[in-house]
Amino acid sequence: MSTLTKPLLEEIKSASEAVQREVFDFLVFLKSKEAARKEGREDVLPLAQTAWATDWNTPEEEEAWRDL
Repeated sequence: MSTLTKPLLEEIKSASEAVQREVFDFLVFLKSKEAARKEGREDVLPLAQTAWATDWNTPEEEEAWRDL
């Protein structure tokens, strides 16, 4: 375990569920971006869409964008 892992976990545990969700989504995005870079791909839009799908695919978001 790295020296950063324990303090990172403590910060995550003490954060609200909404913040934890954002941290999780961002971590998934960063890991996907890193994997794509290692494979020589730089197209991050599909990665972002996957990482943020839980926030975007909600009834509230659908309602907000319905008239556009």
